[in-house]
Amino acid sequence: MFSPGHAGANAYARVGVETGVLGASPHRLIVMLYQGARQAIAQARMHLQQNGPRSVAARGEAISKAIRIIESGLQSSLNVEAGGEVAERLYALYGYMTRRLFEANVKTSEAMLVEVDGLLATLEEAWIGIAPEIARMATQPAAESVR
Repeated sequence: MFSPGHAGANAYARVGVETGVLGASPHRLIVMLYQGARQAIAQARMHLQQNGPRSVAARGEAISKAIRIIESGLQSSLNVEAGGEVAERLYALYGYMTRRLFEANVKTSEAMLVEVDGLLATLEEAWIGIAPEIARMATQPAAESVR
């Protein structure tokens, strides 16, 4: 089905992702999860628009991937005890997103896919926006130990 060159490109891409994950900070890993979920949703939208017999299965796989990223990556990384109300609300929002993705697959609703992608985009943007503060906090203990 795929040419040998295509398989090589896929293997190369996997190595690149794995290398990026191994060298990433916890903050960067969350950004990568947001990006991965959004990419899976974009693929699901593409397959929804194609509307062929193979597209149905591919759409389901892409939506399942987005759900796994949200549940197993984003939602499970939350520490509700330490994060308090913010973490509780994020946990609930991630639950809402997974339900909407499931519903989008059942109802073949692009609007629901767009809704979840928009929510993820907003969270991703906010998460990227706090990067300078995270970097400052990471260097602060090192600076204090020098004194």
